[in-house]
Amino acid sequence: MNEEDVGKVVLDSAFHVHTELGPGLLESVYEAAMTFDLRRRGLRVEPQKPIPVFFDGTKLEVGFRADLIVESTVLIELKSVEAITPLFKKITLNHLRLVPLKLGFLINFNEEHLKNGITRIVNGLEGKGSFRNPRTAVSHPSMPPLDQFVSRDGSDGSDGARKPAPTHINHSHTSPTS
Repeated sequence: MNEEDVGKVVLDSAFHVHTELGPGLLESVYEAAMTFDLRRRGLRVEPQKPIPVFFDGTKLEVGFRADLIVESTVLIELKSVEAITPLFKKITLNHLRLVPLKLGFLINFNEEHLKNGITRIVNGLEGKGSFRNPRTAVSHPSMPPLDQFVSRDGSDGSDGARKPAPTHINHSHTSPTS
């Protein structure tokens, strides 16, 4: 399964959990329910996965924990809050970059209609080296050479050669049927 296929199952599971439990519970309840449901669907789920941070080649004793990583391809950050702020979106995008993964979902279960609480976030896999062990880091086979990234001025210095997908946040709401 690629990340898009996993993403569809993740969204279907989120809608199922929200239908059964409704809004207004703690994040930890939704995390446990999502973990249970996704595993029941045959997916590998890593709840509260620690992500180390490296500085000058040394592993620091700090980092972060990803709420859920599914099939080692999709990151899920769960919330049960009044509103999703731009900060939550930035944090989720940074988590994607640091792991690095291409696809993530920021899901706020504290919505009457879950479709209003789902933000799809994608990353071009340009993960920062300080969050990967320099002794074990390998380039991802689908990651294009660095010279194919678009420069800050928007040009790519090429004559139309293939460019990687940009990192962006899709602010539209996603449902499993779209």
